[in-house]
Amino acid sequence: MSELTRIPAPEGVAPATAYTHVVLGTGRFVAISGQLALDEDGKLVGEGDPAAQARQVFENLSRCLAAAGATFDNVVKLTFFVTDMAYLPAIRAARAAHIPDDRLPAASAVQVAGLVRPEFLMEIEAFAVLGE
Repeated sequence: MSELTRIPAPEGVAPATAYTHVVLGTGRFVAISGQLALDEDGKLVGEGDPAAQARQVFENLSRCLAAAGATFDNVVKLTFFVTDMAYLPAIRAARAAHIPDDRLPAASAVQVAGLVRPEFLMEIEAFAVLGE
C-alpha cells in the first residue's frame, strides 16, 4: 500500500474544511470514472433524493476501487459534479461512511448545468494511488 501524506494547510493557504489541500504518494495511479447512482442492473437509485444517490455513488466507487485492488484509504482526490451545491451535505455524509475525517483526500466540487440524464443529481470521480 502506498504511504500517503496529507497536507491540509500548506503555508500561506487557508486551512481546508471537509477536504485536504495536498495529498501525495508514490505507486500505481488509479483513475475511477465518474460514478452515478445506478445499481448493478443500471437502474437509478434514489430519484430526487440526494442522500440516496450519494450513498449509491459511494458504493459504486467502493466496488470500482476494489476492482483495482484499492480501497478508500488509497484515494488521493475526489471530484464532485453536482447539479445543485445544496447536495454537498448529503455527499459529505455518504463520504463519511467510507472515509474518516483524518484521512480526507483532496477534493473539488463543481456545479454543472446537467449530467448525462436529468434525474442524476451528482457524479463523483476518484483518483487513487496504490503501493508499488
